[in-house]
Amino acid sequence: MSTVPTLVIPGDTLPIADGEVTLRLGPGLTQTGNTVQAVQAGRVQHNPHGNRWWVNSSKKRYVPSTGEPVIGTVVGRSADYYRVDIGSAHSALLPVLAFEGATKRNRPNLNVGAVVYGRLTLAHTYMEPEIECYNSTTGKADGYGELQGGFVIQVSLHLCQRLMNPSTKVLDVLGSHIPLDVAVGLNGRIWIHTDSTKNTIAAANAIRHSEFLDASECHAMVKRIISTTHTSEPMETD
Repeated sequence: MSTVPTLVIPGDTLPIADGEVTLRLGPGLTQTGNTVQAVQAGRVQHNPHGNRWWVNSSKKRYVPSTGEPVIGTVVGRSADYYRVDIGSAHSALLPVLAFEGATKRNRPNLNVGAVVYGRLTLAHTYMEPEIECYNSTTGKADGYGELQGGFVIQVSLHLCQRLMNPSTKVLDVLGSHIPLDVAVGLNGRIWIHTDSTKNTIAAANAIRHSEFLDASECHAMVKRIISTTHTSEPMETD
């Protein structure tokens, strides 16, 4: 395999396609036959687990891409589906049966305003995207579904992409200091649940400030924020 470029612009070809290897392409890349091309300008990222490739870019508005995890808010409901705001040009459709164990007689009852963590199963430019709140391959929730309690923060798309990279350590560092659950949506939303308001504020501030820090800087920053939050008045979370 040839060397993969670090920076790409739309139209650049990436030498990562192999007919014997399964690729999982994220935002910024498309595949035609055995050719993978960039459709966005940015920095190429690779996660060896699952052989996933994507491009980190500085987009302001989220553009849905099949397979991506997203955090959304229920804004409408009907007999067959929920309508969910995921921050894109169109709201997403969430079928009432797209949950673990859901049947026509046993289906979830989500109210308007409920927060859900789902995966995009359909994404086209001129159509409403569709999401599911379970892993259709295993039939299990695998972390998807309604997110109860907690707090949702809005951050840059770049930061969410960065947090999905295993080499980004801020969540590991936070977890070593405070108990927390985190769900990251590639649509610029992060759900945080801790055991106290102070810890939630600390986690939110630490995540926001980690976007351009390396591992050692993240350690120092998290310690400083944890110490400040627990010894003084809570910091603002916007």
